[in-house]
Order: sequence, then structure tokens, then C-alpha cells
Amino acid sequence: MDVSLLIGIFPQVLLDGITLGFMYALIALGYTMVYGVLEFINFAHSEIFIVGSFVGVEVLLGLKARGDLEAWSPFLLVLVALLLGMLASGLLAAGVERVAYRPLRDAPRLIPLISAIGVSFFLQDAIRLFESLWRNSFNLVYPPMDVMNERFELTPSIDISVKSLVVIGASLLMLWGLHSLVNRTKIGKAIRAVAEDQAAASLMGINVNRMISLTFLIGGAMGGGAGVLFGVQYSLINPYTGFIPGLKAFTAAVLGGIGNIPGAMLGGLLLGILEAFAASYLSLLTGGAFGAEYKDILAFSILILILIFRPKGLLGEVVRERA
Repeated sequence: MDVSLLIGIFPQVLLDGITLGFMYALIALGYTMVYGVLEFINFAHSEIFIVGSFVGVEVLLGLKARGDLEAWSPFLLVLVALLLGMLASGLLAAGVERVAYRPLRDAPRLIPLISAIGVSFFLQDAIRLFESLWRNSFNLVYPPMDVMNERFELTPSIDISVKSLVVIGASLLMLWGLHSLVNRTKIGKAIRAVAEDQAAASLMGINVNRMISLTFLIGGAMGGGAGVLFGVQYSLINPYTGFIPGLKAFTAAVLGGIGNIPGAMLGGLLLGILEAFAASYLSLLTGGAFGAEYKDILAFSILILILIFRPKGLLGEVVRERA
């Protein structure tokens, strides 16, 4: 085992893990916000995430077809795609809540869970049908932008691409915006009140249904933004691309403490870093017996261990107190 090689690639692996971790954190926020308010896992969030990615690629492909892709600044293009992806995914999440979840709110917990799984399959096939009719293909590639692929050398052993900097910068802004919204605005106070006690919040004049829909909209927007950033970073997407990142983001939410917004951020970053280290070090540490393809096993092994030894997560699960 070459120890100098292990040490030499450490900073680069850490940087790659942070980039991936921010995307997991953004997706995990959708899970954790919904759970914090309704104590319900929205398993359709993976597809809401990938809808944002498809909206982003359609915007960019549309501009490319018109010949405007080269005329616009790449950063402005990403910003437009990001905002439209967030808007589409947020509205979709709010619509799904109104149609598929709200009528089942007082049903046994298993019923909304089955509904969420059904919505997940429906959205996968709906995306595939739409793209097959629209483009005769549902495997789409984000148009290359040369500026985004440029790399900066931070040190002789560390470099980073412009698109990775965009992913990290956009993620930080979105996380800061969500933190400010939840903790420093009246809307945030209302959402926290509904999460604490829906009946008491209603008696205080808060429209509970509106706050729940808004929670879905915000969580969906975070997922849609992550979808666009995922497409910018990795280029190739299809209707099923969101499944594995969605499950990993759910693992990140559980790792940090489901229902806990800072926990989702922490869990996403930790999971991204651990996955990057597994992808880079497994082959080196095992002499090639295990490669990067086994990195997914790590995420779900963490989920099992957390559920066994610390089911409330690293920062604790946020639940309502009941009399």
C-alpha cells in the first residue's frame, strides 16, 4: 500500500466529497422539512428532484436550438435554469401534496406512504412519456459549456472545476436562504408553529393547509435546484437518475436527524465526503478487490447502523411533543 499516494489524494477527494455532499444536503432538506411538519416521508421527492433537472436541460437545449447558448453568459444560463428548475419542482411538490397527500392526511400512516410510492412511479413514467414524445429520447445530456469545464489549480495536488465552484456557491446561497427564511421570517415562524402543534397553530390564526403546501413547495424547490446542479455537474440524466441520489439524500436526512434542518445539511456533507473517500480509497486499501462501484453499499450500511445504534440521528430527530 502506497501511503504517500493515500495522503497525496486526500485533499482532492475531500473537495470532491464536499461538492457531492452539498447536493445531497439540498435534496435531504425536502425530506426533512416534510417530515418535520407532517412526520411523513415523501418518497416521491426523488422524482421531484429529477423533474428540476429535466426542466434545466430543456431550458438549455431550447436556447441552444435558437442559437442563444453561446450569446449568453454561462453563469446567467445556469442561473436561469436553476430558478426555473426550482420553480417547476416547487410547484409540482405543492401540487402532489394537494392531490395525493392532503386527502389521506388523517389515514393510517401506511396509506400516504403507499400513495407516495405510487406518485414516484407515476412521475418516472410521466417524464419518460413526455421526453419520448418531445425528443424521441429520455436520456438527455446537458449542453457543454467550455467555461464550466475549466479547472483551477489550487495547489500542485488539488484542482477544481468551475462547475464545481458553481455547485458549491449556489448550494451555500440556497442553504443560507432557507435558513434565513425558516428562522428570521413570519412564514418561517408559522411553519415551525405548524410543525410543533397543528391544532394550536390553527387556533392562533395560522392557515395550516397553506403552511403545509408552502413547506412542500420550499422542499421541492430545494430538490429542483439540486437537480439542475446535478445535471450541470454530471451532464447525463434520465427519468430514473433521481432514484439513487434520492435514497442517499434520505440516508443523509436520517444520519443528521430526520426533521432537523441543520442535521440534513450535516448529514448530506458527511455522506458525500464518506462516499467520495470510499470511491477513491476502497480499491487502494483492498488491493483492487473492491472498487468504486461498492461506494453505494457504504451509504446504505450507514443507514442501517444509524437506525440500529442512533435512530434519532447525529443532531437528534425533531418531533412534536404530545400531551
